[in-house]
Amino acid sequence: MEWLWWVGAALLLALIEILSLDFVFIMFAGGALAGAAANAAGAPLWVQIVIFAVTSVVLLLTLRPVLVRKVHPPHTETNTSAHVGRTGSVVQDVTASSGLIKLMGEVWSARAADGSPVLPEGSTVRVVQIEGATAVVEAA
Repeated sequence: MEWLWWVGAALLLALIEILSLDFVFIMFAGGALAGAAANAAGAPLWVQIVIFAVTSVVLLLTLRPVLVRKVHPPHTETNTSAHVGRTGSVVQDVTASSGLIKLMGEVWSARAADGSPVLPEGSTVRVVQIEGATAVVEAA
């Protein structure tokens, strides 16, 4: 009946995982279930603890990274910050203080980045920063 302690620990760890959603405690819960299986097979306590530890570490190193990639995709920029790095075309000459560019089908107010020369109409530019509703650009 000692295996019930391991199962109880696994359930407690699974409950903690539900609160954290970090895929760490669930790996320890898997280790606790392995410890319960070792107890049910008649292994001494020290063997159960070693099996718990080894199984937990193996799950943390192998299964957790896969789960994290599947459930928590990499950060994707949205809104105006998504435009940084994109290229557009100059609609009206871009100077250090004014100009217009076409970016992703929209016309944006723009200004040349510090040190950039005047960017003539028709040239291709790259967005280096968004300041409010103005794209700061440089020659692409």
